Amino acid sequence: MTPRVLDRPFAAILFDMDGTLVDSTAAIDRSWTTWAVEHGVSRAALVAAAGHGRPAPEIVADLVGPERAAAASARITELEVDDVGGVVQLPGVADLLAGLPRERWAIVTSCSAPLADARRTAAGLPEPSVLVTFDDVERGKPAPDCFLLGARRLGVDPADCLVVEDAPAGLTAARAAGCATLAVRTTHPEGPLAADLVVRLLSEVAITPGEGGLRVSTRG
Repeated sequence: MTPRVLDRPFAAILFDMDGTLVDSTAAIDRSWTTWAVEHGVSRAALVAAAGHGRPAPEIVADLVGPERAAAASARITELEVDDVGGVVQLPGVADLLAGLPRERWAIVTSCSAPLADARRTAAGLPEPSVLVTFDDVERGKPAPDCFLLGARRLGVDPADCLVVEDAPAGLTAARAAGCATLAVRTTHPEGPLAADLVVRLLSEVAITPGEGGLRVSTRG
């Protein structure tokens, strides 16, 4: 049964992108593996620093230090924008987005703007009315800035928004923004996810527009 916190209409839906709308895992792994070799970073150090959902510049700064951060961040951006092989929509995404009014959903991602455009295009996602990237905020997830900005650009109260995420950092950011949360288990198939509703894939979710707003239910 859908938790009571989701038993109400929402003004808008704020979607994370990687791991939520698109599967970019293989491309991410290839790019970061190349970057780590170039910068003398061990696999263990990379895994420890790269908690999914954190912006790349923050991960890079942790790994190489502030003096090398700008050049190293530019390099991982270059590698990731150039490698979108195998980036595809996750199950259920196409039908879910097709049923939503364009002005009632946004993509809120930790990607840079060029990378967000590259992966969105590669996966064939429709263009959202609002796209918030790491370039638009001073602090990335788990800070709430990105979701607060997404709600503001859509012209709605964050408390009337549902955030759809796959990563703990994003869920923390959503809660801090005052949004309801729905988590998908694409990148964290086991263990707790602190969300109002947790599903395996978005194919298990229906979002129905109505006079009062967008209503969320689970299938099956």
